[in-house]
Amino acid sequence: MQRTGGAMGTVAHVLAVNPVPARSQMGASLGFHIILACLGIAFAAVTMIAEWIGIKRGDATAMLLARRWSKVMAVLVAVGAVSGTVMSYEMGLLWPGLMGRFGAAIGVPFSVEGIFFFLEAIFVGVYMYGWQRLPPWVHWWSGMPIVVGGALGALSVVAANSWMNSPAGFTLKAGRITRVDPVSVFFNAATPYETTHMLLAAYMVTGFLIAGVYAVGLLRGRRDRYHRLGFAIPFTVAGIAAPLQVMMGDVIARFIAGNQPVKFAAMEYVPRTTRDAPEWLGGIFINGHVYFGAAIPAFDSILVGFSPHTRVIGWDSVPAAQRPPLVTLIHLSFNLMIGLGFFLFALAAWQGWWWLFHRRLLLTAWFLVPSAVGGVAAVVAMEAGWVVTEVGRQPWVVYRVLLVRDAVTPASGVPVTLGVILALYAVLTVVSIGIPMIMSRRWRQRPPAEEDADQVPYGPSPAWAARVVSPAPPDALPASTALPASTGAPSTGRPSTGGPSTGRPSTAAPSTGGPEAQ
Repeated sequence: MQRTGGAMGTVAHVLAVNPVPARSQMGASLGFHIILACLGIAFAAVTMIAEWIGIKRGDATAMLLARRWSKVMAVLVAVGAVSGTVMSYEMGLLWPGLMGRFGAAIGVPFSVEGIFFFLEAIFVGVYMYGWQRLPPWVHWWSGMPIVVGGALGALSVVAANSWMNSPAGFTLKAGRITRVDPVSVFFNAATPYETTHMLLAAYMVTGFLIAGVYAVGLLRGRRDRYHRLGFAIPFTVAGIAAPLQVMMGDVIARFIAGNQPVKFAAMEYVPRTTRDAPEWLGGIFINGHVYFGAAIPAFDSILVGFSPHTRVIGWDSVPAAQRPPLVTLIHLSFNLMIGLGFFLFALAAWQGWWWLFHRRLLLTAWFLVPSAVGGVAAVVAMEAGWVVTEVGRQPWVVYRVLLVRDAVTPASGVPVTLGVILALYAVLTVVSIGIPMIMSRRWRQRPPAEEDADQVPYGPSPAWAARVVSPAPPDALPASTALPASTGAPSTGRPSTGGPSTGRPSTAAPSTGGPEAQ
């Protein structure tokens, strides 16, 4: 019993003083929030494309899609606000060594991001409650700040992460910051590469996720225009981003080879600085050897410098204590990201080729099945990319400036907060998936014309509202009967589903199919 108790005490002590629990909690938070962040960045743009088609062409189906997508967008923005707030607290609680010493620098992009998030959140409300209240094009333009705010907010947050990979814009004396150049902090060497990479990833994740929902509906035989348009709009957005992302990935990998060569060495299994470095596909690195992998001779050197004789720096260039841990995880995550990226690019190219010659959607199972899983593939690729970014920078939290062990909290309760955070994200996952499913069920139970008549984006049916709000005719009430207090002000004669006509096309569209469509 004493031996067992001693072992448990040792484990508890290791968990308390080791940075692994803090890194695990931060990784779980980032891994969850980044999905919602992608949807927050790009969902509004996809919705506005549908609304633009609806207004420009008088297309009721497109308008119905836009209105329903806006409701889902609002739910996801709300959940994302919760997970983002958790992460903001974690930065200070889990990494006091980072925020205490470098808060004056890294706090600059985080502060700017707060401004853009407020802008985005405010106009989400305006956009939602502007349906049927604003003129069509005014309402459409009210969504533009959401798109712009999402992109600039992403720029701000990614600038903070870029600064950790390529620190700049500060003067450090005796371990303390004495001067900060906000512009250099924000626009450090890595910012343009990481921001472009993240924005393209956001549009791929959002586009392929939405298209995947409608691909399932098409596979189940719902071939009406609602499903075809619901698939075509987001798939086109993601399909345009896919080839750009492949090209950007090549550019950013070359940048990492020069800016963070040790990280690049872990990504590509380069233990020793060499020329004619091979490109490894898959494989597990154990005791200096790669098992179960395939090597393409000299191809890594070609990718880095367009020549087989290009010198590629290995991780032997730094002491063992400064090398990334878990090189197999970094390498396989890198391979997974690239493989899934090319898979999605191939899907987009397939549909593009078919459209070029046939001017219609591919509706075969051979295409729709991989399209249905395309959203999941895009999410996995993005998560793998962040594993490469964050694990590959270890053991540094600020590259070549601050080690993780010097930044992490010495508090002993992190394993407990890790468990709480995992439980919270489990609940938020249920909310993020469950509420749209409930909304879908509600949409199936109500005709689009009735939904179009609602005074608010998501409220009681007009028939129910009429029964509750409108008083019975005077001759139907006993003389002693008074109106209930809940009926409020006297009737104005306005229809319960009222609101001025905006000239917006009716959303009374053809059959909208099953839950997969909505």
